[in-house]
Amino acid sequence: MMNTYNPILELQRQRMLLQLEYVAEKEAFATMTETFGIERRVRRGDAWLNVRIGKCYYNSLNQRVVEVLRTQDQDIEHNFEFGRPVAIGQESGGGEGAKGSIQRNIITGTVSFVDGDRMVVVIPDKTDVLALQAAEHLFVQLSFDETSYRTMFDALERVMRSRGNRLAYLRDLFYTKQQAETFSFGDIRFPWLNATQERAVNEVLRAKDVAVVHGPPGTGKTTTLVEAIHETLRRESQVLVCAQSNMAVDWISERLVDRGINVLRIGNPVRVDDKMLSFTYERRFEAHNDYPQLWALRKAIRELRSRKARRDERYHQKLESLKGRAAELEIRINAELFGEARVIASTLVGSAHRLLEGMKFATLFIDEAAQAMEAACWIPIRRASRVIFAGDHCQLPPTVKSPVALKAGLGKTLMERIVEQKPEVVTLLRMQYRMNEEIMRFSSDWFYDGKVECAPEVKYRGILDYDVPMVWKSVEVEDGDVEWKEEFIGASFGRINKEEAALTLDTLEDYFTKIGKQRILEERIDVGIISPYRAQVQYLRSLVRKRAFFKPFRHLISVNTVDGFQGQERDVILISLVRSNDQGQIGFLRDLRRMNVAITRARMKLIILGNPHTLCRHPFYRKLYEYVEAMNGVSESP
Repeated sequence: MMNTYNPILELQRQRMLLQLEYVAEKEAFATMTETFGIERRVRRGDAWLNVRIGKCYYNSLNQRVVEVLRTQDQDIEHNFEFGRPVAIGQESGGGEGAKGSIQRNIITGTVSFVDGDRMVVVIPDKTDVLALQAAEHLFVQLSFDETSYRTMFDALERVMRSRGNRLAYLRDLFYTKQQAETFSFGDIRFPWLNATQERAVNEVLRAKDVAVVHGPPGTGKTTTLVEAIHETLRRESQVLVCAQSNMAVDWISERLVDRGINVLRIGNPVRVDDKMLSFTYERRFEAHNDYPQLWALRKAIRELRSRKARRDERYHQKLESLKGRAAELEIRINAELFGEARVIASTLVGSAHRLLEGMKFATLFIDEAAQAMEAACWIPIRRASRVIFAGDHCQLPPTVKSPVALKAGLGKTLMERIVEQKPEVVTLLRMQYRMNEEIMRFSSDWFYDGKVECAPEVKYRGILDYDVPMVWKSVEVEDGDVEWKEEFIGASFGRINKEEAALTLDTLEDYFTKIGKQRILEERIDVGIISPYRAQVQYLRSLVRKRAFFKPFRHLISVNTVDGFQGQERDVILISLVRSNDQGQIGFLRDLRRMNVAITRARMKLIILGNPHTLCRHPFYRKLYEYVEAMNGVSESP
């Protein structure tokens, strides 16, 4: 057995890189807050301006909360979601984000819940809410997330300090070539799964330490994971399921609930509806039969504390008695809720919640593991005996802001490390059910050594007869000079190409005209317009809204960044690549994993819009361009 790394040294290196990232993100956040006007932050989705403060109350978790209501800019997508820290502030001397206006933060809080233009924020008990409700020119903006970093640093420290326990064993196993242990029993048949999905479930069941389910686009990773969890629950009473983002936790939780599994979701969902809320801890807690009694006790405690009466021994006795009864009831309710649940679901950082204090699980499942920083994965691993990773390290990587930390390897995930060190624990799902074969082929060849195959039922799927599944629309170029240039509109907002955006919508309009309005509406043919640049996304959205032709189809068209389309699919996808310059500079389009996500969202038609003279200096884009041109019967290079 040969050790490749010293685990402790490697973890110390992780901590150092995380520290670099922490400083870089904190500085970037400070710069943005100090130098950008509030309206710029509103456009980025990081702030709401001129908010109204609604009612104030105590929620079922006994936290004091206020409603924050958005009154303008309702068409801008925002980045507020459960668990994110925010500041409520006030502008004076100009309002509306005017120059010369002074912004000051009044209180800080944490988002508990967001539904459209209504947000519920947990605030300190002593907040003067009446003054807040009466104030004008209020705004709410995201704050820097210290808690997540603190939780990740704590997790790394704990892993490094571990000696002679399961966590120390997993640490040493994950960082060396040491063989992972397995049980040996025959395959279980799952006739409703394909061969590689069936193999993946069996490998999960046989794993004593670790298994990886590697799911390329459209291969049914979630279906396989749900089956593996369902089958594991025939052997274990409860499992922990985590993912990097709230959205990924929602998605896997919903699929498990559909399978009839009792899920208890710690935290609130991104998409708010009765189905999603029904399995949240908060909703279950307040639906418990003993909750009204607990609420009455908590109310009595608050009233007693607010009285100005002399605080003698009798007062303290009464207070302690009420608190004791409330704590007893809360423990009883929690014991029942956690006792009934078969799956506890949370984000990776959310698994450090006080509700899970002291809990241990035989199995931890980490979904979208290739998008999670290593330090975040160690947060729930301390609660588990074995770990199952599911994801695709050829798709979206973790977000790393510090170029130095990224270059030094902070973007490398724990799942990737295990895939490299222990290929024997990895099962690649090979059969995809999303894309026409010609759309799939390029991604399969470039990213998966040609191992991904097409299910027969989707092989030739298309919308129009004799249609070519992939098209590359070149932006106009005259004599090699770029006529349609990209524009740079600020370091944090990225680039925009207005001519290419107009061409994108012209192209979609032409395609819709060919299909026919009636058919699009009857068959609900849906469309995704993707751009890697946020500024281009917002510009494209405004064009879709303004163009009368698209009015009947707006409910079928979504425009978003690559990250916004992760895990989704559409009948038709258009990708606006934006970059168009004489130097061949393509910036973060060099991150090919993002492009893998973009080109694999389409079921039947993929239209790429970009300047080949700029892009094709990079071998990936040259190969992609040639592949598409060959499909269209054109053999010339750009």
